[in-house]
Amino acid sequence: MRFFSFLKDYRKETVLAPLFKLLEAVFELCVPLAVASLIDNGIAKGDGHHILMMALLMVALGIIGLLSSVTAQYFAAKAATGFAVKMKSALYRHITELSESDRDEIGNPTLITRLTSDSNLVQNGINMFLRLFMRSPFVVFGAAVMAFTVDSSLAMLFALVIPVLGLVVCLIMRRTVPMYRSVQSALDRILSRVRENLSGIRVLRAFGKEKDEEHDFSADLSSLLSLQLSSGKISALLNPLTYAIINLAIAVLISEGRKRYGLDLIEAGSIVALVNYMSQILTELIKLANLIITISRAMASWKRIDAVFDRQPSMSDPTDGFTSDGEGDEAVSFSDVSLVYRKGGEPSLRDASFTIRKGERVGIIGGTGSGKTTLVSLIPRFYDTSTGLVSVLGHRTDEWQRSALRSLIGYVQQKSLLFKGTIRSNVAWGKPEATDEEITEALKAAEAYDFVMEKKDGLETRVEEGGKNLSGGQRQRLSIARALVRKPEILILDDSSSALDYATEARLRHNLSLLKDMTIFTVSQRTGSLMSMDRIIVLDKGRIVDIGTHDELLERCSVYKEIYDSQFGGEA
Repeated sequence: MRFFSFLKDYRKETVLAPLFKLLEAVFELCVPLAVASLIDNGIAKGDGHHILMMALLMVALGIIGLLSSVTAQYFAAKAATGFAVKMKSALYRHITELSESDRDEIGNPTLITRLTSDSNLVQNGINMFLRLFMRSPFVVFGAAVMAFTVDSSLAMLFALVIPVLGLVVCLIMRRTVPMYRSVQSALDRILSRVRENLSGIRVLRAFGKEKDEEHDFSADLSSLLSLQLSSGKISALLNPLTYAIINLAIAVLISEGRKRYGLDLIEAGSIVALVNYMSQILTELIKLANLIITISRAMASWKRIDAVFDRQPSMSDPTDGFTSDGEGDEAVSFSDVSLVYRKGGEPSLRDASFTIRKGERVGIIGGTGSGKTTLVSLIPRFYDTSTGLVSVLGHRTDEWQRSALRSLIGYVQQKSLLFKGTIRSNVAWGKPEATDEEITEALKAAEAYDFVMEKKDGLETRVEEGGKNLSGGQRQRLSIARALVRKPEILILDDSSSALDYATEARLRHNLSLLKDMTIFTVSQRTGSLMSMDRIIVLDKGRIVDIGTHDELLERCSVYKEIYDSQFGGEA
């Protein structure tokens, strides 16, 4: 079973933790007997030496019990933490192996929740389970057994009280456990909403939707509060009911004990011992109830995590796949390629066929939703085709080792993403061993060198998470430099200069035109950015309507001419 595979390196800890807890429980069960002996044989008889010996014995039992408890906690924490580390590492690795389609279908917010919140609940559940799953039942039944050794007649009360207490706990748990699962699901929805709103806070403010989102957020909170109150009201019955039953039992115990004491059938110390055992049973049953709640939450979270593990990657990576480009001058070839996202709906790309030679500069243009990003996403195999074949550098994409294929491709998306660190670390992301000269060369080619050198710390300038301390154009140029520093065979620029002014973009195009051995795909909404391309692919509603140079397309392609005229006017 997958769950136990994460614990296999912690077999010793999973055995020692409950054993030391049992040892602690044994010493705890001995304390009431010592108290009884202290009262009956020490205080009642005025034996100071016996009182001292029993006092020292109780101190010793307390110290040994404490050491046993600390040791058990150490082993339980080590096993639970080790399990969580292995599980999270395996889960993260599995998530990274999922294809883009898989992650799109599951949803990134859900994956993050399962990697963090759910994983922590499982870790806490294991910790509590190792500490209490043997101790609490052992103390409950052990206290009952010890009560029979003290006085079998009064101990019959224990045989009646324990089933009643167990029934109360079971009934309350039966009602509350499903409710706690609903609370967890409601909390997931709230976390997802918060994450979404924080990431899109500017959009919310721009459209004045703060009040609407506050209302929806309050509604979600109210729903969560209602669930928590409902479960809390039922859970709140646990303590008063169990205490009422135990206190009633203690009252009966003391009353019957007084009668038997008057008949010299029992000693005072034994009555105190029985009361202590009854109190121990109460304490452990409450602990057991809390353990059941914790385990229920942990099991619900594990099922959510296990569902991600069960999701097999839809994209296979051949173990003996190609790692270097083949012979010939072919860079990219599409043969009757179609793609349908999430196995449903209309195709985002239909029957695409073309061949691009090494060193060519290719432009891709089309209206919104025409399939531009879909087309270039198939080159580094972010998605597998629904039908047709894509070949890159002489081999089909599904015959490449994905890491080898992507190491030969530089990809820059429209929404530039930078990581927390420095400008140097971000540019060198694609090539960690890059020298300062290589980084400088890439920055100059991306028209980013000047603004980087204008900053006080130059390459060591700190970059905040997501690059939010840089402008959109600066982020795009650094992203282009990051792709260029690895000197890829194929460079894909997916509308990655949309935030640049025309002059800067023109210099960037000129710099890229000097990279003669590099095949460049440029996705753009601007016809002016693609005029100098060797070929331009025009897309409309997922289909390639024409391929040619700028002048050829103006003559024969109505879609291209319409885009051009809308930007430069019909008289241009």
